[in-house]
Amino acid sequence: MTTYTMPQPFTPPAARPGVVHLVASGDLRPDANVTCWPAQERFEAELTAAVAELGWRVERSHSYDAGKGHGFIDSQRAGIEIFKHIPPDAPLIVAEAVWQYSHHVLAGLRSHRGPVLVAANWSGRHPGLVGLLGLAGSLTKAQRAYSLLWSEHFTDDWARGGLRTWLETGELTHDVSHVRPLPEPAPGPETDLGRALARQLKSEKSILGVFDEGCMGMYNAILDDELLNPLGIYKERLSQSALVAEMNRIEDEEAAQVRAWLENAGLVFHTGQDEASELTDAQLHSQFKMYIAALRIADDFGLDAVGIQYQQGLKDTVPASDLAEGLLNNVERPAVRSRDGSRVLYEGAPLPHFNEVDEGVAVDALVTNRVWSAMHLDPATTLHDVRWGEEYDGRFVWVFEISGSVPASHNGGYDKSWSMRQPPMYFPLGGGTLSGVSKPGEIVWSRVFIMDGALNLDIGRATVVALPEEETRRRLESTTPQWPIMHAVLHGVTRDQFMARHRANHLNVAYAPDRATADKALLAKAAAFEELGVRVHLCGDVQAP
Repeated sequence: MTTYTMPQPFTPPAARPGVVHLVASGDLRPDANVTCWPAQERFEAELTAAVAELGWRVERSHSYDAGKGHGFIDSQRAGIEIFKHIPPDAPLIVAEAVWQYSHHVLAGLRSHRGPVLVAANWSGRHPGLVGLLGLAGSLTKAQRAYSLLWSEHFTDDWARGGLRTWLETGELTHDVSHVRPLPEPAPGPETDLGRALARQLKSEKSILGVFDEGCMGMYNAILDDELLNPLGIYKERLSQSALVAEMNRIEDEEAAQVRAWLENAGLVFHTGQDEASELTDAQLHSQFKMYIAALRIADDFGLDAVGIQYQQGLKDTVPASDLAEGLLNNVERPAVRSRDGSRVLYEGAPLPHFNEVDEGVAVDALVTNRVWSAMHLDPATTLHDVRWGEEYDGRFVWVFEISGSVPASHNGGYDKSWSMRQPPMYFPLGGGTLSGVSKPGEIVWSRVFIMDGALNLDIGRATVVALPEEETRRRLESTTPQWPIMHAVLHGVTRDQFMARHRANHLNVAYAPDRATADKALLAKAAAFEELGVRVHLCGDVQAP
């Protein structure tokens, strides 16, 4: 009889009473991890002190790496190895003071049996709360139970009370009474329009161009074909290497014409000479070629929307894709002709771009584009990071801040926009943004996400407000000053209600000219998604019959 050497299963340690384990998922980019490590240390010290005052002891499950200069889990493999040594039934805190790549810890969290708390700082400079929302969306998609908690220093009564509840019970819930199912919409022009557009989408079908799927660890941003295809939405899976190859075919004169058009429209480029730290003419020239290349590839494949990953691989190959992305999302933009010169590509309309290949954004932007266009509204859409926020003049004003570009119409035009070099920490080869301060007005905000194995849509209303210049500058300096910013006041949704419910680090926004029109557009969009078979949830004060 043949004898085999049988593998011996690894035996994890046993949980100990009164001990809670802690892990910190980090970025993939070494510079970001090193830069943010001091903030993570301060945050963990505050959180550890709060746990100790409640009679528990925190045991960090991985150590500081002197060679790397940080103590984050910075790869999926590292996370798998670390979780082998965590008692599978122990209470576990994922502590975040930085953007984190969820897949670094997702494998371990899927098999961990003990209660999980995702805790984050409340800071504009170090976006732990953005990382928390991204991980929450990923865990929700994975159908893995978890709790959430956030605080500036974990010294306030609200955070201490929540921490006590989780330590004692293994579960923490928050008020989400602002969320309600979409009622049966009353017959009317907006409802009829939304349903008709949905039926057209299902019948005629559409294609999302995906330049390398999966970005920045956002498992929550990958929507399975089995969920998309019933909506009439399909993917064309493309490689970012093909984008670079197409860029190399673009004539210099064509790229120069894009710049001339933008400068004539009033866009200001803040340029310098140092490639390592400043925005240069060469970086911009590359970005203009990417804009042309994206449109031509989209035309080749008949794409209805396109997403460029950029953060992995592409950032080490060419300057950032942001400027191209902002241009694509705007109605008014430099004309690009087909390869044979016979047509202007996507003339008079945006080619919706979903930043960071967030496919929840893709579906949302696609439907929004069709609803807003049919209603003769500006169809320019963008996602924003849910970055931060504070009280101002008696209202909680959110800082929504995309990591690079918005459509110029959201700022009031190219003459109210500017381009600055992307931070070297994230983008070693630079590239310009399409930045500005979002104009005051009425918006519809929304998010498509996976929950309970199905597509869901949260949708609500908000007002973009104007803040004094000094307050805008303070908020920019407290976050990332190179990036475009939106000052938003949500209708009927508190800060903590939003954090407790939102299942993504991103949300979509689109403008309407006034409150009444925004309410009508929301109703049409909600009706379209319901007709598509998506579960629709109204959030906050929404005027929908």
